[in-house]
Formats: sequence, structure tokens, C-alpha cells
Amino acid sequence: MSEDPALLPATTLLKLYREGELSPVEATKAVLDRIERHNPALNAFNLVDADSALAEARKSEERWQIQAPRGRLDGVPTSIKDLILTAGWPTLRGSKTVDSNRPWDEDAPVVARLKEHGAILLGKTATPEFGWKGVTDSPLTGITRNPWNSERTPGGSSGGAAAAVASGMGALAIGTDGGGSIRIPAGFTGVFGHKPTFGRVAAYPLSPFGTVSHTGPMTRTVGDAALMLTVLAEPDPRDWYALPYDGADYSNGLEDGVEGLKIAYSPTLGGHKVDPEIARLVAEAAKRFEALGAIVEERDPELPDCAATFRIHWYAGAANLLRGFTEAQKAEIDPGLVEIAAEGARFSLMDYLAAVSAREALGVAMNLFHQSYDLLLTPSLPIPAFAAGVEYPPDQGQDRWFDWTPFSYPFNLTRQPAASVPCGLTKEGLPAGLQIVGPLYGDALVLRAARAYEKVAPFILPAL
Repeated sequence: MSEDPALLPATTLLKLYREGELSPVEATKAVLDRIERHNPALNAFNLVDADSALAEARKSEERWQIQAPRGRLDGVPTSIKDLILTAGWPTLRGSKTVDSNRPWDEDAPVVARLKEHGAILLGKTATPEFGWKGVTDSPLTGITRNPWNSERTPGGSSGGAAAAVASGMGALAIGTDGGGSIRIPAGFTGVFGHKPTFGRVAAYPLSPFGTVSHTGPMTRTVGDAALMLTVLAEPDPRDWYALPYDGADYSNGLEDGVEGLKIAYSPTLGGHKVDPEIARLVAEAAKRFEALGAIVEERDPELPDCAATFRIHWYAGAANLLRGFTEAQKAEIDPGLVEIAAEGARFSLMDYLAAVSAREALGVAMNLFHQSYDLLLTPSLPIPAFAAGVEYPPDQGQDRWFDWTPFSYPFNLTRQPAASVPCGLTKEGLPAGLQIVGPLYGDALVLRAARAYEKVAPFILPAL
């Protein structure tokens, strides 16, 4: 086989395993080789367990030799974001305050599902401390970098996951998204990231940032994300918020296209400033849906400014996270996280309840909007990736990460499914992302639209 197995999508790997043309051991070795070559520069992984990965790959190989795979992902190299409990490995959450010597004997629901389906777990990917911001650096693990340009950020908080997928260090990755943390790094690194409807994928323990946080797949193809979501959406009783399990196979109907769908395209989502190159690439991507047979209309949802609503939810979560920490512990924490926690602690109960009411109104507004439109298209991000190691672009009058992510966090507040699809490169060779937002519970529709786009504009990878 001439193509590097590390760059093959999961669907292709599984086909080759089934046909006996490739083994999980060969694929896992190829991925581990890329990790050895590229992780020192990118810092995508903060833990790699090559011995465990190879041992599990050998077991997978034996199962495939007798055509008895364990599940849907048997033998596929996969990474886990280091916010998610994984038995046998510490989950340090990018923080020096977490004791690595405690017992690590429980799998989060998504990890349990991946293991049940035979995925080969490679290690843990880097996150900002407790996943608090839209870039990936932490006091514990340092700076994670973008495979397209190592001087730029991959975004965050699932920046390690995105950098791993984009550079061939695993076909699949688990990300989390509390304000854009799957879609931001997907947009900056040119991979596909899907934030499912809240409750579609069971989460345990719940994020410290509460019910704005979702867990979902990050992949190099839409087909891989559909396959992965089918596994991740299987039920787990530990999530009190989880939706009833419907047994959906998200690969079904994936090729049905978008002909006849009514799609709204909002280039600025109510007036947010967008870099001209990003705006052009996203506009061209939106036009492709017309060529695919959809009815596309430029239309804003006319949402109220929800930055203050998100800020209260996010900062209150940070305050609750840190309220039991000692001053000595806080001295070891990312200063930005300490700052927002201090601000969150000053909100009153009435402030928080008002934000809850504003969130409810936002959700109703989007429910009504989707009575007229099947999908909403926006930029994933208003800017290309900026310098690694800082929270926000310099010299733009911003002071927090969500100042430059106005297209992502509204749909955490509304609980809707949303995905970032790669839609081209800037003149500097940096990816742009198109966001596809669906109605509540419309995950299959979002994936279907993303696949229709991918077929006419295949995603590309950085040349590493």
C-alpha cells in the first residue's frame, strides 16, 4: 500500500482491515511514528501510551483475522482530550493542581463506548487549563501549535485534538465544546468538528462550565464523524441530562444531499466584523449549496447580543470550579482563569437567573427561526489563526477569548448541533471554516449537509 496508513480515514482503515490488506498493528505503528516525528513541534499530546496502543492493536488484529471485530471502530487509532476520564491514565486537565497519583480507575461515557467498539486509544491531547479558553496552552503542558504554521495557534480548547487529527496523529479524536472548543480548532486547523445537540452524547462528570458544554467527534472526514457519533451517542446512565437513546446510525442518509433544503446564510450574524479573506471563502462555500440544489437566502436570525449571557454562564462556572482552591493553588493556575473566576464570583443570583432567562429566549428565537430554515450557515470564525501562546489577537481591542468567537458560543447557549467544515485557505495558507448550524436534534441533517459540501470541495491536509 503506497499511502501512509496514518492519513487514511477510519472508514477506509476498516475496509482495509476487513479485506485483509492492512492490519491494525500496521496502522497504529504508522500513527505512532507520526506522533514521534511531529508531536515534539506541535505539542498535541501530553500523554502517549505506545505500549498499550500496540497491545490493543495486536488484539484487534487477531479479531480481524477471524472476521470478528469487536464493534464499529475496531482497530482505529483515536485520541482522548485530557479533560475526559480514562481508566489507567491521569486526567490532569492542563493543571498543576490535579494530583496525578490519585486512582484513575474510571472511564467517562465516551471512552467506555470507544473501548467497547475496539478503538485503539493512543493517549491524551492537550487542553488549556480546565478547558477555559479558545486557545491551547496551559501552565502544565505549555503551548500547542498549529500544523499549518507552528507559529500560530490551533485554537482551543480542543486544540491538541485538532492538531493531532490534522497532522495524521490518529484518525479520530474526542473533543469538548463549551463555547466553540470543537469548532474553533477545527476551523483553525482545517479538520471537521461536530458539536452534537446537547445531551446527544453522554457526559460524566459534567463540565464545570455546566450545560453549555458538549462532547463530540473531530475527524478528517464527515463520514468518520458520522461513524464516531453513532458510537458516542450510545447511552450511559451517569448523564442525568442525556437524551433518550434513539439507536440512530448517523451514516444512514449521509449521502442524501441538500436538494430542496432551505438554508439561511448569515455572513456576520448580526454585524460582527469578519476578515475579508475569511468572508470571501465562506461566501463562496455558501454559494456551493445553491449549486447542490438548496435554496440559500442571506438572512440573519436577528438574535440579541448574547455575549453578556454567555459571559455570566462561563464566568460563574469558573467561579464554582475554583471556589474550593487555596490561594497557593490559585498561584499555580493560568492567571486568566483566576481573573474570570473572580469576576464570576461577583455575579449575584439574580444576575445568573436573568442570564438563564435570556438563554431561554435565545433558544426559543432559534427554534422559531428553524421553522423557516432547515439550516443556518455562518463563518466558523471571523479571523484566521493568530499567534500561538496568547488568548486573543494583539492590537484588536479585545480582552477575552470570546471577543473573537462570536459565531460559536451562541449555539452552545441554544444547545443546537453545529459543525465546522473546512472551506479553503487564505493567501497565507491558513484554513477557513464554514459553520453549519442545525435545529435541535438535527445532527443527522448537519452531517448530511457537511457531507454534501465535502463531496464537491474535499478537505485538504497540511503538508507535513
